[in-house]
Amino acid sequence: MDRAEVDSKIRELIGPFNKKGVDIQDSTTFVGDFEFDSLTVMDFVAEIEDEFDIIISMNQQAEIENFGQLVDAVTKLQD
Repeated sequence: MDRAEVDSKIRELIGPFNKKGVDIQDSTTFVGDFEFDSLTVMDFVAEIEDEFDIIISMNQQAEIENFGQLVDAVTKLQD
């Protein structure tokens, strides 16, 4: 999958987690904009890992603060 396909799929996956209906940009943050708590982050990461058949390490998760960084990370992990 290329970056655009990954972006589109993650937008689908984030739907149920986007309780506030935040308009998603690459700069949209998970803690600040979506107001995700740690449990929500874990659930969301599990969805992404299952969908893309990848593993996102705790170190990688700590570095991902916004939507664009997540899309880039998932795109790279598929290679």
